[in-house]
Amino acid sequence: MVGKKSGKALLREEGLERTDNDLEFTTWPQVNMINQKNYYTEYLKRDDQILVFRLQNEENRNRMTREAKDRDRALAQSNRGEFPLPEADVDMEEEAVADEGGALVAGEEVLGSKVVVIHPGSQNLRIGLASDALPRTIPMVIARKWKHNESEEDGSEPRPKRMKADDDDDLDPEQLFGAEFASQFLAMSVDLKVRMRNNKRRILPNSKDLVVNYNRRTLPDTISEHNDPLRVDWTELPPDQKSAPEYICGQAALRIPDNSNPRYKLFWPLRSGWYNERDYASKTLLYEDIVVIIEDAIKSQLGLRRKKEWAQFGCVFVIPDLYERRYVTDTLEMLLREFGFGRVCFIQESLAATFGAGYSSACIVDIGAQKTSICCVEEGMCIENSRMNLKYGGADVTETFIKMMLFDHFPYADINLRRRYDFMVAEELKQKFCTMNESDISVQLYDFHLRVSGQDTRKYSFKTYDEVVLAPMGFFNPSFFDNSEKLSDRRKLIPRSYDLYDSSPNDPVSAAQLAVYQALAPQNGKGTSAAMATNGENPNGGFAASTPGRQQPFNLLNRFNENLDTTPRSSVAGSPAPEGGRTPNPGAGTLTPAVGVNGAPGAPIDPNIEKMALAEERDSILPIMPLDAAIFTSVTHGARDDDRKLRDFLGSIMVIGGGGKIPGFTTFLEDRLREMRPVCAKDILVGTPPRELDSQVVVWKGGSVFGKLRGTNDSWIGQMEYDRLGSRLLAYKCMWAW
Repeated sequence: MVGKKSGKALLREEGLERTDNDLEFTTWPQVNMINQKNYYTEYLKRDDQILVFRLQNEENRNRMTREAKDRDRALAQSNRGEFPLPEADVDMEEEAVADEGGALVAGEEVLGSKVVVIHPGSQNLRIGLASDALPRTIPMVIARKWKHNESEEDGSEPRPKRMKADDDDDLDPEQLFGAEFASQFLAMSVDLKVRMRNNKRRILPNSKDLVVNYNRRTLPDTISEHNDPLRVDWTELPPDQKSAPEYICGQAALRIPDNSNPRYKLFWPLRSGWYNERDYASKTLLYEDIVVIIEDAIKSQLGLRRKKEWAQFGCVFVIPDLYERRYVTDTLEMLLREFGFGRVCFIQESLAATFGAGYSSACIVDIGAQKTSICCVEEGMCIENSRMNLKYGGADVTETFIKMMLFDHFPYADINLRRRYDFMVAEELKQKFCTMNESDISVQLYDFHLRVSGQDTRKYSFKTYDEVVLAPMGFFNPSFFDNSEKLSDRRKLIPRSYDLYDSSPNDPVSAAQLAVYQALAPQNGKGTSAAMATNGENPNGGFAASTPGRQQPFNLLNRFNENLDTTPRSSVAGSPAPEGGRTPNPGAGTLTPAVGVNGAPGAPIDPNIEKMALAEERDSILPIMPLDAAIFTSVTHGARDDDRKLRDFLGSIMVIGGGGKIPGFTTFLEDRLREMRPVCAKDILVGTPPRELDSQVVVWKGGSVFGKLRGTNDSWIGQMEYDRLGSRLLAYKCMWAW
């Protein structure tokens, strides 16, 4: 009897048995189900998963391999078979030599000779190789062919602006700038006399009358051009207009005669630390001028004529402490695409200043031509909340000094700072005669020479009294400066930067800068300080305990401090409330309820719209503050209620920049700070860069030191990684929180 066959046997006999030949049914990748109870991922949690760190490690391995091969090759070629002693760390030796200012030769190449350091400013551009002792300084200006020059445009209105009479008659010099300027000028003169009397200094009662009477009756002397040993070499243009160059950069642009044929107009791409959107009609022309000025400087000043060789060079670019993101990203695109540098890195101005001066911690006060920046640096890092950017500088002192001299019947009454030769004369007068030493205040007789192309030289004599001191004192009373045009056409060409995820403005702000906006904004209530204290921050720089209280009316400035929170958030919406529960969830949803009139609830407010309104409000306010008050604001926010840090910063204030080179400025600033804070008077110390280093180039010098560091500088951005990741690299490469 035959037993019953199994199902497998029947399938085998019928030829239907399944045979496993290890072939998959599909080539499509199959993803297993995730264990919802306990799942974990390592995505972007290790350095080897990030391209930036992976390239750095690969470069270090290649360098170590190359050095090992070089040692083996040197050992093989040696006549003696002795094994050499182990060498010290090459990077540490190079950095030590760089710190000592020596030249390290590695393969017949000086350390830093392949690094270009660029420090642009509103008035001057400083550029040079990192191996150079000092940079080349050229004006940050370009002259282009135009229908009219800058002095012939805008109705030929001179600068400083003069008031005009209704019947077109000439006004007296005391009435040229209005009653407000005259009252402020006289008030400052009275305050100066009171202070001088308190300091037991002699004051002549009729000093002002002596100055006015002399300046009113003096006439210029004419000197023929061939008898002038210091005559100006003006830029010569070809007689044929068609063969004249389309543009001229640098110092040669300032030497073009105003009545040249064809006409040239001066363009300054950077003004007050921002892009100059007022004088340009398109963003393309603005970027093109910046590229042309820097490219011409590299070719003419550094001797790098062939642009193909620039791929072998790196570039250290100095940016402001309180920068705009679009400025940095556009500059990075420009350096890697337009110039073709092999690698680029950025460094902030205050950090570069500490590098150049050799300090580890300091409070840097950088007074430039059109902006003043203040920042506290601690152990090689800029304290974010201490950064300040104020829109006044040495150019405002020049214009104010000329206005004061015209008020006192300046003999050259037709001076116009829009004309090139008058601008250079005004700068020369400020640099020679302005001072802040009260001992130098007396009736002084000076002279200057006016040199105009195609005319004989004129020698003017004039007297001064307190104008030489009152003009620089505008740093401590910035409302005395002419700030009417500094915000004109702001954001006309270049929009602000926005976050990629929630489309909100993401330009960096600081607590110290917000204190400036808070002091200048029109107060619609007492909500500003209350809002800052609610989040645990006091406008004075300390912390305040959160105390329950009634909600204040909505104000744009109440939420300035929200921009200080740099912690990334995963979502704007809150967590969902439990089902079936009655517990209220104030964080659920993206809209913030507003408070209407009499406490009634108003329409909900979108946080992104609110941030946009805050950014527009900031753009409409010109940040200015007295310099002594601004320094205390920055130091207070940088110290964060730490008394030791506060005293350290007050004892290491370093003034840099061309605007601070006025004689006696640091002493006067130190006295002002001690008057404001008598408790800390013994700790306050204001100084200049050490080792007799020029305060105008100390930032560039720090950038050159930074560019020589090899083992500790991981901020370089290469071409390949920028092609793959773009400006997102800045989050990994910057030394600060991007």
